Amino acid sequence: MATKKPAGYYMRIIHRYLGFFLVGIMAMYSISGIVLVFRNTDFLKKEISIEKKIETNLSPENLGEAIKIKRLKVEKQEAGIYYFKDGTYNSQTGIAKYTKKELPYVMDRMTHLHKANTNDPLYFLNIFFGFSLLFFVISSFWMFMPGSDVFKKGLYFTLAGIVLTLILLFV
Repeated sequence: MATKKPAGYYMRIIHRYLGFFLVGIMAMYSISGIVLVFRNTDFLKKEISIEKKIETNLSPENLGEAIKIKRLKVEKQEAGIYYFKDGTYNSQTGIAKYTKKELPYVMDRMTHLHKANTNDPLYFLNIFFGFSLLFFVISSFWMFMPGSDVFKKGLYFTLAGIVLTLILLFV
């Protein structure tokens, strides 16, 4: 008669192999998360000069949408030329000249995946990864026997982590 293995046995196996499987994506999320902390700075960004012909006679409100710059503010208008931070737009010729700061290609792709939403074709990967992390949280309580000293100490660290999270959320 075969003995039934406890749930903890299976949790440890799934935890182990899912962890190995997700090593690459966990590294990508951790690196892109660190880079995203600095998204309002020029950290790792390179400057790119852009000159493109767009529609003529755009209003200052429509200019940002046409050149894909969010919250674009026209600082001044002079003889049909709109001046904005890092560039100009000639409303008569439709020529927009501006500089843009972008992350290197691979880092840009990593941060794009990190911020994916339902409009992105690969958003389901973020959902899978989120559930995987939640599984890691839950399955970690099956890594050690409940009566052991390591498990008891682990509960203290868990409590400290929850308190830290609450402080970060509400302070």
